Amino acid sequence: MGDQRPTYTPDEAISAIGFGKFQGLVLVYAGFGWISEAMEMMLLSVVGVAVQSEWKLSPSEESLLTSVVMAGTLVGAYFWGTIADAYGRRRGFIGAVTVLSIAGICCAFSPNYILLLVFRSLVGFGVGGNHVFASWFLEFIPTPNRGAWAFLLSIFWSLGTVIEASLSWIVMPTLSWRWLIALSCLPSWIVLLLSGLAPESPRHLCVKGKMEEAHMLLETISIINNATLPPGILVLGRKMNIDQEQSPLLDTSLISSDREKKHSSQTCLSSLFALFSPELVRTTLLVWFLYFANTFSVLGVILLTTEVSNSGSNCSSTTKFLKNAKNNNPYRDSFINSLADLPAVVIPAFIVDKLGRKLTMEITCILSFILLLPLIMHHNEIVSTTLLFGARMFISATFSVTTVYASEVFPTSVRTTGVGSATSIGRIGGIISPLVAVGLVRDCHQAVAIVLFEAVIVLMGFSVALLPFEISGRGLSDTVPLSKEEQLLPSPCHD
Repeated sequence: MGDQRPTYTPDEAISAIGFGKFQGLVLVYAGFGWISEAMEMMLLSVVGVAVQSEWKLSPSEESLLTSVVMAGTLVGAYFWGTIADAYGRRRGFIGAVTVLSIAGICCAFSPNYILLLVFRSLVGFGVGGNHVFASWFLEFIPTPNRGAWAFLLSIFWSLGTVIEASLSWIVMPTLSWRWLIALSCLPSWIVLLLSGLAPESPRHLCVKGKMEEAHMLLETISIINNATLPPGILVLGRKMNIDQEQSPLLDTSLISSDREKKHSSQTCLSSLFALFSPELVRTTLLVWFLYFANTFSVLGVILLTTEVSNSGSNCSSTTKFLKNAKNNNPYRDSFINSLADLPAVVIPAFIVDKLGRKLTMEITCILSFILLLPLIMHHNEIVSTTLLFGARMFISATFSVTTVYASEVFPTSVRTTGVGSATSIGRIGGIISPLVAVGLVRDCHQAVAIVLFEAVIVLMGFSVALLPFEISGRGLSDTVPLSKEEQLLPSPCHD
């Protein structure tokens, strides 16, 4: 007859526990991971210029310092994503942050340009795994207001950009880029030193069939939060409508340890194939393009902050423009524009659960398009900085919502592979972006550069409209992709 005791799923357990002290600690830990990534990304707009001046690099050699980081993240994002799905979220982000910490210090002591390129590419490889922090964090969060809590994590990314911009403003005029790189590694070392305290995701444990271990972890979380688990037995899901033996999306709890190791090694490929299943292929391709377009646009606006004003002195014959360019302080402008990342997170946090992920992304796309458009023409420093501030705010907001959507829409068993592969595709946009934001602007083709960015933003808006469904207010899927029929069903964990 089987066991007739009541059962509960990981989603129901996490909803019963609620958001408490434990999730707060997880938020802070994952937040430091995002701070380290943000600081490394902000370095891209500072290190290239400083190294170019010291080592007399050509414009192409300077751009390559940015491109190798993006190339490293392209490989790292997919690699660490598949590792996290196959062997655990902890192994994924601990491995990534280890590479990032060591490579970052090596960059500070690089004796020549070639070694700096090698170490910067390894930094990118480590940074590529930081997306695992977001998936890991969301797997501890109950469904209600999950979007708002996800944006709280994004605040740490914004905080990282502000910290890095502040460091640049303080360190660069008095010390050197080596000091800046070394100080920028501190958050990643903090994450590495505290990694022994970080637990595995209970959802991942369930998907891997480790129900007893998952139950013990959920009990610990409930004690810390002064909450109570639902009565009964922890099960993976209510419906087992797929072949547990053949599906790449599900691990059963009856596999032996030897078979589990073999299964984990196969997951790296099978989870990628699962992204192209009939239920997920459309979402996968659209999310991939959104990551490409967002990375291209966000990095482009960051680089434009220092390039647009400089282009005025090189490309305009206006005396007033020359005067403004001479008084330009790129570190100050970078700091001012980094502040745009704070409202970029706060504003969507208040509306994303009310308006939904898709509508929020559409609104921010439109606003960023409007603010970038005037930069087709040259303006003085104040106008350019103001327009870039607003454009960066709304493009960053679009990217923040995109990362939340991606972390929610993919099932637990392929979540980090889905987000990791999307991040990898996004880094292709990051590799191309310097060629547009730096190359074209320095060659006095600012209007062409802005038109290209605007075209990408328009395509981004169309892609958002084509996303197959809205994820807001639904519980996270663990094994079975959301189908159109499932969208009409109420979430079992959401009132």
